[in-house]
Amino acid sequence: MNDQDSPAPITFVSRDSQTSIDETSEFCPKFNSSGLIPAIAIDGETREPLMMAWMNEEALRQTLHLGEAVYFSRSRQELWHKGATSGHTQKVIEVRTDCDQDALILYVHQQGAGACHTGRRSCFYRTVTPGNPSTLDSVEERTFDPGEVYGRPSN
Repeated sequence: MNDQDSPAPITFVSRDSQTSIDETSEFCPKFNSSGLIPAIAIDGETREPLMMAWMNEEALRQTLHLGEAVYFSRSRQELWHKGATSGHTQKVIEVRTDCDQDALILYVHQQGAGACHTGRRSCFYRTVTPGNPSTLDSVEERTFDPGEVYGRPSN
């Protein structure tokens, strides 16, 4: 690949004023003091919430460039291309941002058996009931064995 075939670098517009942010047609994401922005992955067809993760600027750039979700792992302090180990990638259909441009929704096509490292389709597999907030109820069974996929014992 030569320089003419390389994609143009992805840059984000600076944030001048709140009014310009609320009504602009330019993408100017606001990263928090740690340099991160929350990103919620939602199934593009069913609208089921799949997971929430963080992105730094590089993860967001790679996501937009590759068309697959790339996140930033706070525990490992590194980029994390979703599905690189498991094969359960997320093909990005659409990225939305809120009015302040400080949160993202990724509508994705979830490849493989699930998005959650626990072996479930969604990371949102437990419910909290008002009036009984100390008890979690699981509403989703495992769709894959995380021990087989990640090479470590499953819980």
